[in-house]
Amino acid sequence: MRKIGPPNRPTSRKQAGPLPGFGPALGLTVFWLSAIILIPLSAVFLRAAGLSLDEIAARAFSGRALAAYRLSFGGSLAAAMISSLLGIVVAWVLVRYDFPGKRLADAIVDLPFALPTAVAGIALTALTAPNGWIGAPLAALGLHIAFTPAGVIVAMVFIGLPFVVRTIQPVLEDLDREIEEAAASLGAGRWQTLRRVILPVLTPAISAGFALAFARGVGEYGSVIFIAGNMPGISEIAPLLIVISLEQYDYAGASAIAAVMLVASFILLLLVNGLDARRRNAMER
Repeated sequence: MRKIGPPNRPTSRKQAGPLPGFGPALGLTVFWLSAIILIPLSAVFLRAAGLSLDEIAARAFSGRALAAYRLSFGGSLAAAMISSLLGIVVAWVLVRYDFPGKRLADAIVDLPFALPTAVAGIALTALTAPNGWIGAPLAALGLHIAFTPAGVIVAMVFIGLPFVVRTIQPVLEDLDREIEEAAASLGAGRWQTLRRVILPVLTPAISAGFALAFARGVGEYGSVIFIAGNMPGISEIAPLLIVISLEQYDYAGASAIAAVMLVASFILLLLVNGLDARRRNAMER
């Protein structure tokens, strides 16, 4: 008598992908990250370790250095916030509306990616200087942008805005408009739909764009030094202070300042990513 049992299931075999297995791929990843990130960054700390604690404090935490840190990190934070607000509007217009020159406007968003930073700095300075197209009317009102901390923020917004737009735009394109129609049919107003339906979906992209814009602003040099004025204690950024130390052959001092910026940037980015992950976990519960 034939026994009736469960049908024979074909043994599943993992299909070979185009990339190597986990071991070789992990080894290549670790090697590449070590070669281009970990080893160069560790060299900064090793160079600064040649100084005593008093010498590190004297160079990295002097009054001039602290003022440069405040402008670099504070300006980057303000610029990232402005870029986030503007990025939402720009991405919304590019995704939800059709208008003449839309493709040109979409291409202009990427211009700061391709434009040399020195060219951007010169152009922004020419526009916002007291005799520039934008700076002259503002100067008549007693407002000055070029050669002030405000000019630094303007330059950081210029180079940070594309990061926010390009992270929000794909999410908006995938967002089904039927969700908004359903919210409207349930009696939700425009602001309620924006606050309770759209923004929760866009928040991860906004956070990612904010972090990218902030990181780019902290390390920006070329487009800032032309418009900043580079006055010590007023409009001098930390990257410029590092370059000045290198020009004076103070390599250890430059490494000390760079190490402080590296640690501070890492902590701030880790905090941003941690808050974003915590928010995602709270939404999933």
